[in-house]
Amino acid sequence: MSKILIIRFSALGDVAMTIPVIYSLAVNFPMHEITVLSRQSFEPLFHELPENVHFISADLNGKHQGIKGLNILYKELKAEKYNYVADFHSVLRSHYLRSRFMLSGVKTASIDKGRKEKKELTQKKNKKFVQLKSGFTRYYEVLEKLGFRFELHFESVFDNNQVDLPQIIAETGEKNDVKWLGIAPFAKHQGKIYPLELQEKVIAHFAKDKRVKVFVFGGGESEKNIINSWIEKYSSITSMVGKLTMSQELLLMNHLDVMFSMDSANMHLASLVNTPVVSLWGATHPYAGFMGWNQSIQNAIQVDLFCRPCSIYGQIPCYRKDYACLYQISPEQIINHIESILF
Repeated sequence: MSKILIIRFSALGDVAMTIPVIYSLAVNFPMHEITVLSRQSFEPLFHELPENVHFISADLNGKHQGIKGLNILYKELKAEKYNYVADFHSVLRSHYLRSRFMLSGVKTASIDKGRKEKKELTQKKNKKFVQLKSGFTRYYEVLEKLGFRFELHFESVFDNNQVDLPQIIAETGEKNDVKWLGIAPFAKHQGKIYPLELQEKVIAHFAKDKRVKVFVFGGGESEKNIINSWIEKYSSITSMVGKLTMSQELLLMNHLDVMFSMDSANMHLASLVNTPVVSLWGATHPYAGFMGWNQSIQNAIQVDLFCRPCSIYGQIPCYRKDYACLYQISPEQIINHIESILF
């Protein structure tokens, strides 16, 4: 038996993208012990993986903060006698830990993030508009460098894809004969967020449809306030802010018929339970490699503009000043696409 350490500290969407790869590694090499090192808040993502997958947390804001903290963390990890270290993150923290392991004789490998081709994809002039490797492929290639070759095969964190509702039914109610639609209207950066006044038109449409029950996902006080303002107008929609744990949100997403999401973590969470996702792309683009697992490009709503994509993560302010990549998408286009899957 060999012991494999996989490092990926953040962010939620990126950590979620490790799941299909780690699952495939685990089922192809059941004789090996696989340990994922990440932040404690992400542990629920790994609860349903095979028994040879374990999780350990790094307290990066406390015990394991700074060089002194990383030395403590390395000492704790070294005691486990790992045979391989796979750096899925390639940031200063993971570089430091990987280097310590490498110097001690452990075989290590690190992700190639493709910075050069991503820069060429997002540059204003002479843009190289081509499909780049997916994040899943980049993670797999790290393991391939360590000598592990296997097929990526994954459907859902829930093996039978049919998980009972009792844990969350107090918040969701019975499904009965209605279709369940999830809407995740937020993202970290403005360049990824469909304008809220237009999103409200999408919500208003489905709130009036008796065949559909709408669940709105979000987090934090500001997002909660926005959703509550919608509920005051459309009382049939249900806010999920602060009501469920991450594990329970995955249960709910497993029962959705469709998730409408920005290019955000919720797109990836829904993908992990094999739920169809209608995703919206503004400043970012699926060509950068961050499409949800097993999701169809046909369900990616976007407009063709010479300036897209202008950034990989959507954090760069629109240099046109008009966010045409978002405003040129009509609510009717989104509604029609969602309905084509629902009915």
